Amino acid sequence: MDRELYLPKSWTDDRERCRAAKIPDERGFATKPELARAIVLRARASPLPNAWVTADAAYGQEWRFRRMLEEAAVGYVLAVPKSQPVPCYGRIDHLFRQAPDEAWEQRSCGDGAKGPRVYDGAAVQLPVIEDFDGERPTHHRWALARRSLSRPDGEPLLLEY
Repeated sequence: MDRELYLPKSWTDDRERCRAAKIPDERGFATKPELARAIVLRARASPLPNAWVTADAAYGQEWRFRRMLEEAAVGYVLAVPKSQPVPCYGRIDHLFRQAPDEAWEQRSCGDGAKGPRVYDGAAVQLPVIEDFDGERPTHHRWALARRSLSRPDGEPLLLEY
C-alpha cells in the first residue's frame, strides 16, 4: 500500500549528494521504525482497508512502533529478539522455555530446497496491558515461537509478539 526509502545518515548529512539524487532538502534522517510508523499512520488515514501489520525484529523490538499500533488499534505480528521483555514474565525466550511439552505442536512451513521444513510451534497468551485495555480488553495478545525438531531444548528460532 505504501513505501518509504530508507536513507542512511551518511546520505542525509550530505545535502549535495541528496540534491544530485533529487532528494528534497526537507528530507532528513529517519530510522526504519520511524518510517514504518509514518507508513502505518498514512494507511490508517487512507480509504483503503487495513487491519494488521507484520514486520521483522528490526521493527518488533521498537517499543514506540508497537505502542503506536496498540493506540491505533491495529493488529500486528512482529518478530522480536529473544531478549524482548514481556510484562509480568521477564524475557520472552524464558517464557517459552517454561512452556510444557504439550504446548508445542509440529507444524510444516512448506517445502524448502532440502525438503520439508517442519518445526515445533507454541503460542502463549500474554496478560492484559492496563494502559491500553482498561477493565475490558478488546483483544488478546499472544506470543508465538517455533523451535527446531532436532534441538527442542535449544533456543526458540522465531519469536513473535
